[in-house]
Formats: sequence, C-alpha cells, structure tokens
Amino acid sequence: MTDLPLRNKRILVTHADAFMGPVLCEVLARQGASVIANTDPLLDPDAPAAIVAAAGHVDVLLANLAIPAPTTPATEVDEDEWRATFAALVDPLPRLVRAVLPAMMERGAGKILVMGSASALRGIKRASSYSAARGAQLAYVQAVGVEVAPHNVQVNAIAQNFVDNPTYFPPEVQANPRFQERLKREVPLGRLVGAEEDAAFAAYLCSDAANCFVGQVFPMCGGWVPR
Repeated sequence: MTDLPLRNKRILVTHADAFMGPVLCEVLARQGASVIANTDPLLDPDAPAAIVAAAGHVDVLLANLAIPAPTTPATEVDEDEWRATFAALVDPLPRLVRAVLPAMMERGAGKILVMGSASALRGIKRASSYSAARGAQLAYVQAVGVEVAPHNVQVNAIAQNFVDNPTYFPPEVQANPRFQERLKREVPLGRLVGAEEDAAFAAYLCSDAANCFVGQVFPMCGGWVPR
C-alpha cells in the first residue's frame, strides 16, 4: 500500500474555500490527513479561538488567509483600506497561534504553516497595503518559529506568487494575452506554478519529514523571487 505521510494528522485549514484552500484540502486528504476545513472569515476577534476549540486536537495549523489584493496608489491608501487589509490577513494569525500553540508545546509536537505571499519579498507598484500585511505575516512566522523550536513545534511559511489559484489568478486573468506576456517577461519558469505543485510542497512541510525547518520562508514563485 502506498505510504501516506500525513496519516493520523489532524490539519486545520483556514479560509478553506479561497486562495489555496480547496487544493490544499484535497492534497492533504489524499496523503492521509484528517482535514478540518474552516471557511470563517476570522474577522471576529473571538473566532480563531472558537474554531480551534471546535476542531479539538490539531496537529497542524495551516493558516491560509486571503483577500483580493487592493491595487491603490500609496498616496491614496486610506485608513479603511489599511485597517481592512490587516484585519483580514494579519490580525487572525496571532489569534490562531495563541489558540493552538499551548497544546502543541505541551505535547512537544506540532506545526504551523502560513500560506503567505512573495509580494513581501519584492516590491510591487500599487500594492503597499497588501505587501505590508503579507510582510507582517512573514516577520511573525520567523519570530515565533525560533521561539517555539525548542518545544519541537515548527512554524514556517510559503511565500508565493504566480501560483495557479482562483483568488489571485482566476481563469479570466490567465486567458488574457497581456498576462501571458507578463508571465514570460517576469517569471523565469515561464508559467504559473501549478496548484498541486504548491500544495504538495505544503503537504511536505506538514509532515514529520520536515521537522528540521525553523521560522523558514520558502518562496514559491517560479523564480520571480530567487532567494
């Protein structure tokens, strides 16, 4: 029988109906995980603790957080846009972590993986609020990662761009010839990273084979960010 690297792992996936959520749930389940797919927007400060409590035992928190990226010039980003972007992408993360971390630390095992964005690693015009929020996610991952590593809890992030997903690269965008030209011009790979390619790497980081990574940020962007 084919080995199932995530057998007996209970994995909580947030925003499971958006961004990488659907393909993550499919690939994780295929590898043997018991997937707890949650679609709460997590805007209520009490929601993260509530969904973690309802989930029960959580071996892996997969923090998949997404909103359509604002494309506002920096001089026109108002308070509402800034606050809304951080409320959706940044504020839920420490709330989720505070909810799952004590049990993971107590048993000396657990993983937290954030599906982030490479927009935090390379400047993009008209993306200041979004890039700042994604950057806050990655800084948080690096800090918490080194803090909890002695407890055998691994906290890491995938920083992605130009990955096939319905939130940022829906079919109508992919079909646009100008977008295809941009892909060939900006992305050394010359194509979008496949959704399953990304999800398979995420699944690996959720497995016991990835116990050695501490506060790592892994670009997944076809070479758009080389580091």
